[in-house]
Amino acid sequence: MDKIIELITHAEAKALCGAHDEHLKLIEKEFKVKLTLRGGHIKISGTAANIKKTAELIEYLLEGLRQGQGEPGKADLSCLISSFKKPRADKETALIGPALDRPFGTKQIGPRTEGQREYVEAIKKYDIVFGVGPAGTGKTYLAMTCAVEALKKQEARRIILTRPAIEAGESLGFLPGDMYEKISPYLRPLYDALYDMVEAERIEKYLETGIIEVAPLAYMRGRTLNDAFIVLDEAQNCTAEQMKMFLTRLGFDSKAVITGDMTQSDLPDGKPIGLLQAQEILKDIEEIKFIYFTGSDVVRHPIVQRIIEAYDRSSAK
Repeated sequence: MDKIIELITHAEAKALCGAHDEHLKLIEKEFKVKLTLRGGHIKISGTAANIKKTAELIEYLLEGLRQGQGEPGKADLSCLISSFKKPRADKETALIGPALDRPFGTKQIGPRTEGQREYVEAIKKYDIVFGVGPAGTGKTYLAMTCAVEALKKQEARRIILTRPAIEAGESLGFLPGDMYEKISPYLRPLYDALYDMVEAERIEKYLETGIIEVAPLAYMRGRTLNDAFIVLDEAQNCTAEQMKMFLTRLGFDSKAVITGDMTQSDLPDGKPIGLLQAQEILKDIEEIKFIYFTGSDVVRHPIVQRIIEAYDRSSAK
C-alpha cells in the first residue's frame, strides 16, 4: 500500500530529508515504512496503520515549514515521532508550544513534550515550581530559559542560579585555588546552559554587576532574595535543612524553580532527602506546583529514553 504527498518547493524536500537523508532514515526506522522522494512528491509505502501515522507526521512538518518555522533538528524530529506514534497524536498534542521568546537574540527554545509544556506554563503561573524527573527532560535548561526571558521582559531584576556542592565534602580543602575555584566545577553545568542562551560578553557583564549570580547553595543562607528569578538545580542533593533554608529565602516579586532527579541523590545513606520531604510537606499548598517528568519527556538521543524506561521497569520489579 502506498500514499503520495505533494511537495511545493525544493526547500521543503530538503528540510524534510535532512542532512544525508537522516530525517527520512529516522522516520523509516521508527514507523517501519519506506519513503521515496521523486520529483515533487514523496511516496510512503508500508502497512495502512504505519502509512497513516507517517503521513500525519510529514503533513504536520510541511505545514510548519509553510508557516515559516525553521527546519526541524534531529531532537525535534525524535520528539515529534514519539508524539505521533502515540494514540490520539494530533496537531494539538504533537509539536508542543508555545515556544519561549528568543533570549537576547539566541536560537528559539521551547517545550518539546507535553510534560515540558506543562512545566513552562507552571513556571509562568506559580511563584514556586518543582520539576522532578530523569536526566535529559529539560528541567534545568527550560527553567534557566524562563529566567533569561523574565530578565529580558524586566519581570525580574536578577537571576540567581544555585546548586548544592555536596560532592566537595571533606575533599574540598585538598583542591587547589581559592573558594570560588574550588566550587566552580560543581557549578559548571549551570554556566554551560547559560552560555547557550546569552552572548558571552553580556554574561560577563551581568556576572560582574550581580544581575546574574551563580553560587553554591550554602551562599544562600541568611539572605532574602527580592525581585529575583532563582533556580535551584540538583535539589535531590539537598538535605531537609537546606531545602527549608532555600525555600524561606524567597522575597517579594521573586520566583523559584527547584529541579532534581530523585534517583540520583548523592546524599549519604540515612540522610533525609530534602526534595523528597518537600513533596510530602508542601503538597497541599496551592501556590506551589509540582511537575513530574517521565521517560517520554527525555529530549536526547532516542536510546536515552529507552534506557530510562528499562531502569524504571527494573525498579518496578
